[in-house]
Amino acid sequence: MIHLIDLHFLENDTTIAAFLVETSEGPVLVESGPHSTFKTLEAGIAKAGYAVTDIKHVFVTHIHFDHAGAAWAFAEHGAKVYVHPFGAGHLSSPSKLTESARRIYLDQMDVLWGEMRDIPLAQIVAPEDQTTITIGNRRFKAWYTPGHAYHHIAWQLEDVVFTGDVAGVKIGADGMVIPPCPPPDIHLEKWQQSIQTLRNLAPSQLYLTHYGVHQNYKEHLDELEHHLVDYAQFVKVRWEKEIPQNEIVTEFNHYVNQQLREAGYTERRLAQYQAANPAFMSVAGLIRYWKKRTEGSH
Repeated sequence: MIHLIDLHFLENDTTIAAFLVETSEGPVLVESGPHSTFKTLEAGIAKAGYAVTDIKHVFVTHIHFDHAGAAWAFAEHGAKVYVHPFGAGHLSSPSKLTESARRIYLDQMDVLWGEMRDIPLAQIVAPEDQTTITIGNRRFKAWYTPGHAYHHIAWQLEDVVFTGDVAGVKIGADGMVIPPCPPPDIHLEKWQQSIQTLRNLAPSQLYLTHYGVHQNYKEHLDELEHHLVDYAQFVKVRWEKEIPQNEIVTEFNHYVNQQLREAGYTERRLAQYQAANPAFMSVAGLIRYWKKRTEGSH
């Protein structure tokens, strides 16, 4: 059984999820969410009939705070944390990661993400691409899926896939599928290749951290790829015209919100999308991508 736990990030429901997977050797957690929502996560684990100390395996799709920020809290109770090799060093010594984020979020850093502590390297498992990890009667397969982040893994469990951010943000069964594009390593072509990797897996269900369980993977991934290319071009045109970044953020936010409003979404739904995928972060990530392309280093 797979339990979906709503972390109620910034008091928004259906914005960030964690997933508790029952196995014959006890529960496994996929995504920890940020430490700022740890009490909510703990309550969700208890509702499923377990305690934090029962979890000895935590799989994260990548090291961004909304996915891995609370992993250390499980490691303190002896859990192993499974992450892309590039992310292992950042989880064992997160000071560089937190200092970089603090420059972006300033005094909101602790409110948004909470605390982040070192995880001993001995408790970090960094699998190679397509490695299968067996825990009791469950087999988790790692698929390297860069594009949103270089250090991204989609975790396959039988015929379902925990997609992290590589399959985008979709809130509600009728929600629009949009790509979160924060800096520093958005890569359009690699993301499209990763989307094709997911298509090739033909999963029965996609488990999105932002947010929930979705079927119809073909339609979902086609919509994601359409918006990924569209948003990248939207930012590129304005960046090439040397429009100030804060103005691009305003225009981009209006553009995305207009699409959501035209689909009939409420202000509450807009707030959920904004919490899961802040416009200023996507603009910053896409500008960095186009700048690197221009410099010939991407």
